[in-house]
Amino acid sequence: MFAVAQLGARMHYAVPRILQSAGMLEHFYTDFAAVQPWSVLPGTLGKVRGASGALGRMAARVPLGIPADRITHWPAFATQYYLRQRRATTPEQLTNTFLWAGIEFCRRILRHGLGNARAVYTYNSAGLELMEHAGARGLLRVMEQTIVPVSVEDRLMAEEHSAWPGWGTPRDAGGARAAAADRERREWDQADLIVCGSEFVRRGISECDGPAACCVVVPYGVDWSFARASRLRAGPMVPTGMDASQARGLGRQQGRLRVLVVGEVSLRKGAPYVLAAARATKGLAEFWWCGRVGVPPAAARELQEHIGLRGVITRPEMVEHYAWADVFLLPSICEGSATVCYEALAAGLPVITTENAGSVVRDGIEGFIVPLRDSSAIVERLERLHGDRELWESMSRAALERASEFTLDKYGERLLSAVTAATASTT
Repeated sequence: MFAVAQLGARMHYAVPRILQSAGMLEHFYTDFAAVQPWSVLPGTLGKVRGASGALGRMAARVPLGIPADRITHWPAFATQYYLRQRRATTPEQLTNTFLWAGIEFCRRILRHGLGNARAVYTYNSAGLELMEHAGARGLLRVMEQTIVPVSVEDRLMAEEHSAWPGWGTPRDAGGARAAAADRERREWDQADLIVCGSEFVRRGISECDGPAACCVVVPYGVDWSFARASRLRAGPMVPTGMDASQARGLGRQQGRLRVLVVGEVSLRKGAPYVLAAARATKGLAEFWWCGRVGVPPAAARELQEHIGLRGVITRPEMVEHYAWADVFLLPSICEGSATVCYEALAAGLPVITTENAGSVVRDGIEGFIVPLRDSSAIVERLERLHGDRELWESMSRAALERASEFTLDKYGERLLSAVTAATASTT
């Protein structure tokens, strides 16, 4: 029986939901969940026109299928964590906030107690003290590494800041980042099993001389009901009565390829390369980007000249955006295994991304894997998809087929197989 400790609503609480469904969840700890009395928020906010932002995201944090008596959360802590993030004005301050939250979260869990748990499931940067406690009690310790190691991420981002001055504040390699890297390494040392969403993550741990032998690659999955809705519903700019495939066909016939990007508008997501591609394909493609704008105002204004910045979009609203699009683009510099790529495949979209996004897209089949930092390669692939309807249709069909291998159910099977094997090897 697992005690799961998860800050935030990563993958809509997939791991605790999977363990609960398998009868393996002892308890779920998080900072905030929309359970009683907080569960009234979704219905209440749904009646408020334009409800979005922090309250909308809070209302959407519902751990479906997990009984309320198996959930412990701390709304006051969640509020404090949120405010600290909002008030952070430098990368150093933000990293210190994450470090504080991880330590405080573990402290609260340990004060509450683990009940009859025989194993813990934690996430990088937010599980060290919990795993140390579990190790002293002889419990199985599983951690998930959601992104490449801190030192790898910092190296990649330092290169970006050097190439694109004025697009963000560089991180200080010392101070808080050094503390974060140290905490992460100590978590690896405690873990019996490290779950990696992609080979890119596993390789990063190996490059840092981490315990590669403890790592297992478990690709993620998406909710198939969400995927089905995104394929069947037409986007906001589509004529009434058209389904998504008809809408996309209309977009190409009119000479405009609809390109969707999802995630924070930032250097890490490849913002300068999206901008370069949008400029080069002006008149051929229309770009929308859904996500918080995380670049300075001058860079944001430059992006807005060529890209529709849609801001933060709720999950139900994202269905419309996937339905609107012809192609999904994510030229990430650094990820773990970007969930949005799985969602795009499930929506039947050819995906253009990089190896560093950690996606399950196969080059030339469901889309294209382009070299890192290569906007000209992005442009060439967009032009091919625009000019070759048969290629687009073939990749769209392949995307749906590939997505069927990465549903939440299939993800659950892979994850349970990995943790069961780890349990067997430690008993």
